[in-house]
Amino acid sequence: MFAENPIKRRKSRQVMVGDVAVGGDAPIAIQSMTNTDTCDVAATVAQIQAISDAGADIVRVSVPTMDAADAFGLIRQQVAVPLVADIHFDHKIALRVADLGVDCLRINPGNIGRDDRVRAVVEKARDLNIPIRIGVNAGSLGKDLERKYGEPSPEAMVESALRHIDILDKMNFDNFKLSLKASDIFMTLAAYRLIADQTDCPLHLGITEAGGLRAGTVKSAVGIGALLLDGIGDTLRVSLAADPVEEIKVGWDLLKSLRLRSKGINFIACPSCSRQNFDVIKTMEALENRLDDIREPMDVAVIGCIVNGPGEAKVADMGLTGGTPKNLLYIDGKPFTKIKPDNLIEDLEQAIRAKAEEKSLAREQLIASDTATPKLKND
Repeated sequence: MFAENPIKRRKSRQVMVGDVAVGGDAPIAIQSMTNTDTCDVAATVAQIQAISDAGADIVRVSVPTMDAADAFGLIRQQVAVPLVADIHFDHKIALRVADLGVDCLRINPGNIGRDDRVRAVVEKARDLNIPIRIGVNAGSLGKDLERKYGEPSPEAMVESALRHIDILDKMNFDNFKLSLKASDIFMTLAAYRLIADQTDCPLHLGITEAGGLRAGTVKSAVGIGALLLDGIGDTLRVSLAADPVEEIKVGWDLLKSLRLRSKGINFIACPSCSRQNFDVIKTMEALENRLDDIREPMDVAVIGCIVNGPGEAKVADMGLTGGTPKNLLYIDGKPFTKIKPDNLIEDLEQAIRAKAEEKSLAREQLIASDTATPKLKND
């Protein structure tokens, strides 16, 4: 295993979305978006809380009308996580949510209309230190760009982005971040790679309209993962036609797999074969469901036989290796105890929770003894 993460992140300036830093040397932030009716305040608050509990750093809320803006104000009062208001065309809605405590405006300056409307939003954002996210989507490019390029393309997306950026540059406003999303992986990759060298603003990653839980997870992992390996990306959303909580889970798994962030259990589990001495698949399904609440970063290996089991267990915080008649549990790389197969899941869950609590206490003691160096929660 590499002693140091080989990914060299692109240098970007930093913006603040509430108390979450995006860009610079900040951890890559994970986002999702509500799909409730924003005017249903109770339902939206409940979903935001569920998304936040799953590990979201930032949550986006669609605000299509002035009634939704007023509802947004009530929602803002009831949740702690930073909120982005998703607004299209109507600058008055942007001004309203800005006064109601929004942490970021997702509104494209080129789509607002007259210069005085754009300036009103920019000046409000400047006065209240609210960042703007420029969001370019391959499916909603300007008609002149469609005519010029014939069809959506990376070059058309980049030109659209640069037009929006130019508007903000002329108003001396640099508190913004940018996304260039398409449902096609190759178009998305090319667009982000083209823009990455032309601006130092933070980049919000995503494969838009990626699909359902399974297919969308695969497309997002390939597309977002490729950009992250290039060092591109400061925040991300995994867009799935699924419960938004699943977007956060996939986002965390993606960042954990690249060792860009850590939170909760990183399972190393074999796909199982006839050598297994216990039902690996059943065990993993149970553990993932039972241990979803653990936030302390730790590696847990679950291997069904002694071929690869000891090697994986020795480099994990905890590892289980299948054996006959009992399975061997390792802790901190060393054999600790044997576990009978008839109570395997319960005993393993208890051991993992004990180890997570031990690690959490050790981390809290370290933070308390080093107050001069702030630590990031779950990183």
